[in-house]
Amino acid sequence: MKKIAHFTFIFTTALFFMCSSIISAQTSEAFKELEGKVIDANTKDPLIFTDIVIKDSNISTVTNSDGEFLIKIPERFSDGILTISHLGYEKKEIKISSIKNPIKIALSNDYTELKEISITVNALDPKDLVIKTLGKKSSIYNNKNTIMTAFYRETIKKRRRNASLSEAVVKIHKQPYNNLRRDHIELIKARKNTDYTKLDTLALKLQGGPFSNLYTDIIKYPEFIFTEEDIPLYQFSFDASTQINKKPIYVVNFKQKEDIKTPLYYGKLYIDAETLALTSAVYSLNVSNRELSSQMYVRKKPRKVDVYPTQANYRVNYRTKDGKWHYAYSNISLTFKVNWKGKLFNSVYTLSSEMAVTDWEVHDTKLAKVRSQLIRPTTILSEKASGFSDPRFWGAYNIIEPEKSIESAIKKIQKQLKRT
Repeated sequence: MKKIAHFTFIFTTALFFMCSSIISAQTSEAFKELEGKVIDANTKDPLIFTDIVIKDSNISTVTNSDGEFLIKIPERFSDGILTISHLGYEKKEIKISSIKNPIKIALSNDYTELKEISITVNALDPKDLVIKTLGKKSSIYNNKNTIMTAFYRETIKKRRRNASLSEAVVKIHKQPYNNLRRDHIELIKARKNTDYTKLDTLALKLQGGPFSNLYTDIIKYPEFIFTEEDIPLYQFSFDASTQINKKPIYVVNFKQKEDIKTPLYYGKLYIDAETLALTSAVYSLNVSNRELSSQMYVRKKPRKVDVYPTQANYRVNYRTKDGKWHYAYSNISLTFKVNWKGKLFNSVYTLSSEMAVTDWEVHDTKLAKVRSQLIRPTTILSEKASGFSDPRFWGAYNIIEPEKSIESAIKKIQKQLKRT
């Protein structure tokens, strides 16, 4: 079984940085910013990972862990429509010109009867359904060369305190789903800050950066979770059906069989009942076997240190446009326990990353023109990024609104820079 994300633990007693300033031309078109929060109409709880899309365009973002969003609207869409959709809720459309900042959007549960899909489920084998879904990549997914603009963020926390933050705008050179060529990622802009005093003498680095999130695209990269050899090792079952935008969705649970000792994944697959497209997947790695699960992530560590994951959680979402599905968003959250031999106390670190596609276009750009800005799956983003000094750093690029703790960390960084 292959790995999804790779992490390197490096013992260091010295601080080290490799900063580079990467500048690229970006659109000069005027835009306005819309900000708001999406909540459950009944409970008033924030709705995370809600899709915010400008209708009849490819421009989009998602809500953060507080349910908040900010989207930049190009002038040509000022009279357009903003669509807000979330799995299991009724889609809402709002005229952009009528929105006043900040806006609070309440979505209601979609209670449409699901009797018909429930009857259909009884006649299906969940394993066969998953195999059929994985086989749909040539017919219902985007099979053209596509340039996707995406926002990427990775954070490292020691317990609950932010220790490192890196962010980037990238362009994904997305290969057609019906071929085996791998995607490429071009780095456009990046920034970072690391507070090594919060990391003690252990520096944690995420190897792969945006590629780790890109490889959660199960349809393009099934080898990272569902190979032909792995599928028989899983047990599949149906959960209660749901829907999105009035369309019924199969929910398939999966977990490794009890007699399998190799760490595999468990979670839920959300499959469109009409097209059998994977709309989203939420899953985790079984980390009960410390030694084997540690081998999947840890590339380098001090001899006197035991490092093992205690949680490994993944999510990937897809969107559809003109009848074709494509990768839209993913996040990864990994928690590690670090034990120093001979020391009474241990440390807990959480490494999180997320990437959201904010715009895309069909494009046959030749890689030769941008090879100098391509990053590799072995790249450590924090070594490619510059600082946080420019508050207008992102310009017209859409980003994921930072959660409160990250926002606070950015403000502290900016204050420190002003003092120096």
